[in-house]
Amino acid sequence: MISRTEILETNKMIEEANLDVRTITLGVSLLDCACSDLAEFNRRIYDKITRAAGGLVKCGDDIARQFGIPIVNKRVSVTPVAVAAAGTGAGDYSPVARTLDKAAKEVGVNFIGGFSALMEKGSTESDKALLRSVPQALAETERLCASVALGSTRCGINMNAVRKTGQIIKETAYLTRESDSGGCAKFVAFCNAVPDNPFMAGAFHGTAERDLVVNVGVSGPGVVRRAVAEAGPEADFETLCEVIKKTAFKITRVGQLAAREASRRLGVPFGIIDLSLAPTPAIGDSVAEILQEMGLERVGAPGSTAAIALLNDNVKKGGIMASSYVGGLSGAFIPVSEDRAMIEAAESGALTLEKLEAMTCVCSVGLDMVAIPGDTPEETISGIIADEMAIGMINGKTTAVRIIPVWGKGVGEAAEFGGLLGRAPIMPVNRSDCSAFIKRGGRIPPPVHSFRN
Repeated sequence: MISRTEILETNKMIEEANLDVRTITLGVSLLDCACSDLAEFNRRIYDKITRAAGGLVKCGDDIARQFGIPIVNKRVSVTPVAVAAAGTGAGDYSPVARTLDKAAKEVGVNFIGGFSALMEKGSTESDKALLRSVPQALAETERLCASVALGSTRCGINMNAVRKTGQIIKETAYLTRESDSGGCAKFVAFCNAVPDNPFMAGAFHGTAERDLVVNVGVSGPGVVRRAVAEAGPEADFETLCEVIKKTAFKITRVGQLAAREASRRLGVPFGIIDLSLAPTPAIGDSVAEILQEMGLERVGAPGSTAAIALLNDNVKKGGIMASSYVGGLSGAFIPVSEDRAMIEAAESGALTLEKLEAMTCVCSVGLDMVAIPGDTPEETISGIIADEMAIGMINGKTTAVRIIPVWGKGVGEAAEFGGLLGRAPIMPVNRSDCSAFIKRGGRIPPPVHSFRN
């Protein structure tokens, strides 16, 4: 039972600390849409998505009104297109991208994810076709998100795909140069990709999932920041951990309520709650400010990696006590462009790309929404991706890279994306050449501790 005190606490968190359900994401399997004709495949996926997700936006709005819980985004994720469309034999999946975008507009969702390929160990012809299609697909669509899985702890790292991904990112940056290379903000490369992640740009509906499923992502960095501030500077680390765990528990309970209601109203099975502290550019809705409340002058200062590790671990511990189905990524996100205090730290020089990479060893994802000079070589981008994949592979955790080489801009300037994606100061990149390393190709084998059978 939820007590009166808990209700009052929750109302306070919503009204004063930016607590929200960040997304209700409907996962839709496209496996039953498979056929050999591309036009027929497109017709089937459009019909299925619009039929399954037709009531999603209204459902989210109704829950928000009834319970007073802000539900910011309604989204759809689909089976990785490189899997679902393989039977078409198509060499270009841009028509599929346009169909997905059209379906997303029809049902009114913010984003649709799953224009994806899983290439951890090798690449099929369908995987290669999808990767080639990414730049044009992101240039021609508004709501489509794309992703690739390039490595895992069990498979190692597909360095051929890593090399190609650097090229694809550069091409996407050029084709979307009029929007500060904004197409790259909708493309992410993963190690240990998660098949039930409700957050974009990396959401896709895993092949082991049910036909339809509701996953909910709840976010409350402002709530955690306030709780840490109220604990005061005299609180020791044990006390701080307890405060964060208890706060995460309360936040997850809100997500559990929204998820169960969405599942009941849509008649779709409930999947998971993803408790991720995902910031926005709004004042007070910052993960970096939580770290600063712990005692750091700015994010990037010595101690930043320890602080994000403490935060990430205790968010997970609190979440798993509130729901039996905590999944997705769950922890703390550190996207530069979407977090006001992260932006300030990057602009001041306190936060460098190298320090950000160190922090990704212990946070939820990786290098997220990082803008770099537009003239950065594609091999350097591939090297940055390879480093992040290695962190994920060795540590058995999800890591990702969403990096934006902003065409025509350099260090000291900024990319403006607007809305949830925010504003990204362009960060300097190590200019030492890594092209000979990247051009070796092949696969980096999995680590010895991956053999668990």
